[in-house]
Amino acid sequence: MAQIAMIGFGAVGQYAARALSGLPEIEGVSVLCRPGREEAARAALWPDIEIASSIETLSRQPDCVVDCGGHPALVAHGAAVLRNGIDLITVSIGALADDGLAERLEAAAREGGARLELVSGAVGAIDALAAARIGGLDSVRYTGRKPPAGWAGSAAEDRLDLASLTEAAVHFDGTAREAARLYPKNANVAATVALAGLGLDATKAVLIADPNASGNIHEVEAVGAFGRFTFQIEGKPLPDNPKSSALTAMSVVRAVRNRVSAIAV
Repeated sequence: MAQIAMIGFGAVGQYAARALSGLPEIEGVSVLCRPGREEAARAALWPDIEIASSIETLSRQPDCVVDCGGHPALVAHGAAVLRNGIDLITVSIGALADDGLAERLEAAAREGGARLELVSGAVGAIDALAAARIGGLDSVRYTGRKPPAGWAGSAAEDRLDLASLTEAAVHFDGTAREAARLYPKNANVAATVALAGLGLDATKAVLIADPNASGNIHEVEAVGAFGRFTFQIEGKPLPDNPKSSALTAMSVVRAVRNRVSAIAV
C-alpha cells in the first residue's frame, strides 16, 4: 500500500488525485499547496483530505510525490522532496530548461537517494525516442499546432495577430530550450521530446497557430541509427479546463500505477 502526495489541485491534479484514490494499492492521497490555499484545495477535492504547505509538515511521509502544479511548484517543492528521499513524478518538464534547475534537482535527488521521473504528458512515442537515443539520433523535430485561441496569453501574441489569422502561421522556430522558456504554459511537450532525445539545445521546435486546426496537434519526427519515425497526436482537453491535456492527467495516473502494480507496462 502506497501513500501519495500531490503538488497542485488544478484540473490535472484533481483528475489524478481522484483516479489514484480509487486504486486498491493506494492507501491515501494528500496535497501540497501554497499557504492560504488549503480550503480551496479541499473544495476542489474532498473535505477530509490532508493539506500541507511543505513536505516536512505532512503528518506522514509519502512514498511518492506527484507534481501537477506547474513550473513554480516544481521550483518551490522539487528539491525538498528529493532531498528527503522521496521520489518525484512531474509534468512540469519545461521548467528544466531554466538555468540550473535540472542540476539542482539532480543534486537533491542524489543527496536523498531519490529519483525524479518525467512523465510523457500530452505526447506519445517518448519510449521509442528514448530507446532510439541509445543507438544514436541524427535529428529530432517537434511541431506544435494549435488554433489561434490556444496560444492566447503566450508569446505568440507578440508575433502574430491571432484574432485575424486566416491561414496557418509559424510564430516560433528555434530550439526546444528557447520554446520552453518563451512558452512556459504551452511547450512542456517540446521539453519532454528534447529530454527523451537529443537534448534541449539540439532539438528543433516549431510552433504554429492554425485557424483550421480542430485541436492541439503534436508531431514528433526523428531520424537515427534505428531508422525513422513520425508520430502525430491530436489531444483533447480535460472537461474542467480547456487548456489542460487529458492525456497529461492520464499519464500521471499511469506512472503511479506502474510504481505500485505487480506488472508494469
